[in-house]
Amino acid sequence: MPKPIARSKTKKAVAKRFKVSKRGYVLASRAGRRHLAASKNRKRKRRLKRWGRIDSVEEPRVLRCLPFGRS
Repeated sequence: MPKPIARSKTKKAVAKRFKVSKRGYVLASRAGRRHLAASKNRKRKRRLKRWGRIDSVEEPRVLRCLPFGRS
């Protein structure tokens, strides 16, 4: 019998923190919204709600942990 091909598993910690967009960009939620929100203005907090692209240097490392995230 032939040996099964080794597959890489999804790193669940990474899957909870990042998502891959339809175009293939890696998105992450922005930092700075957890606490001390009273000192931040409404516009800043609203912008922190959105997902943002991560740096292109970090993308290959995240995508290696998400083998099924790419389409």
